[in-house]
Amino acid sequence: MMFEYKYSKLAFIAVLVIVLDQITKFIILKTMLLHDSIPVLPGFFSLTHIHNPGGAFGFLAGQSPDVRRMIFLFVSFIALCLIFYLYSTTPRSYSLLATGFAMIFGGAVGNLFDRVRFGEVVDFLDFYVGNLHWPAFNVADSAISIGMGIFVFHLLFKKTPG
Repeated sequence: MMFEYKYSKLAFIAVLVIVLDQITKFIILKTMLLHDSIPVLPGFFSLTHIHNPGGAFGFLAGQSPDVRRMIFLFVSFIALCLIFYLYSTTPRSYSLLATGFAMIFGGAVGNLFDRVRFGEVVDFLDFYVGNLHWPAFNVADSAISIGMGIFVFHLLFKKTPG
């Protein structure tokens, strides 16, 4: 029974992240032209449709599409295996940590779907102050960042179960 609950939680959270990520990307792809931008909070936040052929912060964006695809598919596979292993070995008493790993897993799969389908990732959340822009990101990136934040918090503070 514990086995079923543990992996049901992983599946639920990961699928929720994947579905939210893919729905939001679908909406952006269907309603905005590439490079269109809609100010939501002028001077701070816009919805801006871009495609990122690289990794985080444009990593490897200058490489050929075939090289990028091979590297990102390999790295994604290794990362998903590692996250699944970490999730599997996380004690049930560390519920928040397990949730973080499930969020990372779902985010990685969401971006992997884009890489397989398009060879790049659809991004649209654009935060900035004046001309200073944080790199645009998406729901999958957000889930990965939150999950990593939980993981780092756990590592730094060895938080008690919860």
